[in-house]
Amino acid sequence: MWGLTARLRVVGVLLVALFMAQSCGVKYGFTGGSIPKDMKTYSVLYFENIAPMVYTTLSQNFTEGLKERIRTQSSLSQVNADGDAIFEGTITNYTITPASVAAGGLERAENSRLTITVKVKYTNRLDQTGESNFEESFSQFKEFPGSDVTSYEARLNEEIIKALTEDIYNKAFANW
Repeated sequence: MWGLTARLRVVGVLLVALFMAQSCGVKYGFTGGSIPKDMKTYSVLYFENIAPMVYTTLSQNFTEGLKERIRTQSSLSQVNADGDAIFEGTITNYTITPASVAAGGLERAENSRLTITVKVKYTNRLDQTGESNFEESFSQFKEFPGSDVTSYEARLNEEIIKALTEDIYNKAFANW
């Protein structure tokens, strides 16, 4: 009924479609990046929140989020202190600002923006030159409707922490 060539084309098209469908479900990310082969451990010290505006669980959530990011995207083992890679720092900014104003002269925020900034010091104790070390601030934001953050705050914090920890991981291990 169908010739061999037609069947091979159909199989080829099906294989390509299957590959593309599987590829769409895979989240892009690094698993190891350019972590030095002799690096085995990492430490994440507690990130104190020194921002003028404080979200109660932000320090704990951020610190644990960074530990989890490194644990799930690398083969490094977490240690409490003196890791081959050390992350330390502070949460320096937590602000809610208007992102857009409602039309009609009502002078109220139609959308607002929650911004979190973290100052991070990364030390690669195996790098004798210190070239891979850095001390840098990372900032991310998310917008939400209105100006009352109460019902959005927990989810926004989680999303911002994920973005911040990805940026920090990439800076330390992916040379971005």
